[in-house]
Amino acid sequence: MSTMIAYRIHRFGGPAVVQSERIDIPEPGAGEVLVRVQVASANPVDIKTRAGHYPLIGENKLPYTLGRDFAGVVERAGGGVTEWNQGDEVYAFVGQGQGAYAEFVAVEAKALARRPAKVDAVTAGAIPLAALTAWQGLFDHGGLEAGQRVLIHAGAGGVGHFAVQFARHEGAEVFVTASGDGIEFVRSLGADHVIDYRSERFEEVARDMDLVFDLVGGDTQSRSWAAIAPGGALISTLTEPSQAEASSHGARAARYTARPDGHQLARIASLIDEGKVRVKIAEVFPFDAVADALARLEKGHVQGKIVIDVSRSEVQTG
Repeated sequence: MSTMIAYRIHRFGGPAVVQSERIDIPEPGAGEVLVRVQVASANPVDIKTRAGHYPLIGENKLPYTLGRDFAGVVERAGGGVTEWNQGDEVYAFVGQGQGAYAEFVAVEAKALARRPAKVDAVTAGAIPLAALTAWQGLFDHGGLEAGQRVLIHAGAGGVGHFAVQFARHEGAEVFVTASGDGIEFVRSLGADHVIDYRSERFEEVARDMDLVFDLVGGDTQSRSWAAIAPGGALISTLTEPSQAEASSHGARAARYTARPDGHQLARIASLIDEGKVRVKIAEVFPFDAVADALARLEKGHVQGKIVIDVSRSEVQTG
């Protein structure tokens, strides 16, 4: 088979712009690996990209295949790649190139890691982008260390539920905002202090934080300055925090975009295989329901991750 099914956009807009098409299977270039995708996941960046609100993907990249991460099986390696062989079970975040809502994806070899041995492909497909976003936000940008205090906003979500577990494993004192069923969920992940943001003002509970990990933005980000200790940091995946506010609070602030990193994914796989981190699957959608999966994510209040399984023909919840 020289062609494959992919879910692409030719223009920016709402759910209707996502189209199923038959296109050529990509050829892996030097330093790349062609992977047969088993499972991909739904991420907020897919919605932003679809709508034209993600600045790294402009009209010059259209048509564009959505889907930022996956679990799959190596089909063949490109030139210069010796570490991956046909049949290897892998997972990865693909970066900014053509995506994983397709039967095959070409990805840089250095972005790949062996998927966790103790989970299935559906679970593995939920991990890469959310887990790397959490890891890099807490440690690469936030500098979180054992004994420090961290406040994680939206701890029950895809990125948040990894962040809670990574911070706890690192030995930090973990404060988390959540609501509804998410309160017990993040408590079960090991959060030390769970704040119901609907009935409590988090800044009155979480004081002198060494790090605030912002996955919400807006008013939540603005109010977070009151929770930060002098010398602390506010790190966001969304809007750029005010440098003026950071300066006035004696703090550091940054917005970042996650990057592919096979070495970090390998370390995360070890934590999962050792039982120190678990993955929460919210819903599984079939491959022909990519638009529905993104619509569910857009609706919000998802505990854990939504995944897209090309082998399934009906929606499951769990």
